[in-house]
Amino acid sequence: MANTWKTLSDGDIGRKILARMKNQRKFIGTVNRDYDEEFGRKGAKNGGTLLIREPNRFTVRSGEIMQTQDIAESTQSLVMSYLRGVDIDIASIDHTLSVDQFEERVINPAADDLMSQVEYVFLSNAYKDVFNYTGTPATTPASLAAILNAGARLSQNLAPTNDRSVLMDSVAMAATVNGIGTYFHKASEIEKGFSDGYIGRAGGFKFYESNMVPSHTNGSRDDTTPVIDTSTLANGDATITTTGADGTMKAGDVFTIAGVYAVNPQTKQAYAHLQQFVITADKTNDATDVWAVAPTIYISGAKQNVSVTSAGSGKAIVNVAAGGSGTASAAYTMDLAYHKDAFTFVCADEYIMPGEKMTRVKNDGLSLRIWQKGDQVNNTFPLRIDCRFGFKTVRPEWAVRMRG
Repeated sequence: MANTWKTLSDGDIGRKILARMKNQRKFIGTVNRDYDEEFGRKGAKNGGTLLIREPNRFTVRSGEIMQTQDIAESTQSLVMSYLRGVDIDIASIDHTLSVDQFEERVINPAADDLMSQVEYVFLSNAYKDVFNYTGTPATTPASLAAILNAGARLSQNLAPTNDRSVLMDSVAMAATVNGIGTYFHKASEIEKGFSDGYIGRAGGFKFYESNMVPSHTNGSRDDTTPVIDTSTLANGDATITTTGADGTMKAGDVFTIAGVYAVNPQTKQAYAHLQQFVITADKTNDATDVWAVAPTIYISGAKQNVSVTSAGSGKAIVNVAAGGSGTASAAYTMDLAYHKDAFTFVCADEYIMPGEKMTRVKNDGLSLRIWQKGDQVNNTFPLRIDCRFGFKTVRPEWAVRMRG
């Protein structure tokens, strides 16, 4: 039998793994990848951190008298901080395997496990940045209305109408196919729902099914007692001070504040719904609590994102279904509706040491390094596969956690 290792070269292994990963990924394949080339280029090393410019906002003058304003650009940092890999100790005798057996028994499981981890790490962190939350937390999305409500929230935040995706777990996909199948008119979409059990496009979104979609467990907080003095809110606040809270707040908990409304990002006119906020750091509540929150609050100026009506003390904080992430300590699946540019994902080129049996393979923004060494003592050939990556929620207002 031919020697498998010589037949299936390092480059071939990498290309097969990348092809497998490319076919599996759902979330990574639908987000912004424009910054991939900024990491690790020769002559452009950035120490693993990339600054991303945020869009500028301006106030609009009324009347003939000129009112100049300063341009104050702001940035976000994207850090290449994650490394995941698969390590395989290949015995000498395993080299007698055929190519097909090697793919089936080694390559395919390695690719599946690696891609699952990369995708899950991204998703399980990214959803916590999203403060928009539509529907009732305890209800699985299962109607066209749930899709359209999520789309409306994106439009209210001025997300472009193209490149919109919905990522759903299998339970939500099954319920949605069953709930909105009668609305389709295109024969191709009816066929997909009936024969394959999934939706291609509906309500302005392309649909994807993934069981990497994480669930969020709310903190143990009391949903009835916390209050805030909204007269203390000021431009640039990334924290709020509350009283009357107990239990815990978990990063990813969503809440609203009485009298604090979302606004149109351009006209600054208040919408009919309260602005939603998300907790960005775990907090155990005591007598007076300072919560880290997003989005950063702006009550006036070019970056204004809230309208505070009847400012004063004792304004209720709501964590439950009416604008929040639901019942204390409950867990709900975080199905997402989003525009492509809400998130970005980057993959770095790992270092190749001269003289070592190492290779790097790249395809469609994914980069893997494969490194093999011989172990004379144990008569094995350890194989290491590395994927170094990073991600950032760049425009969280262009994403929605979607429930029914």
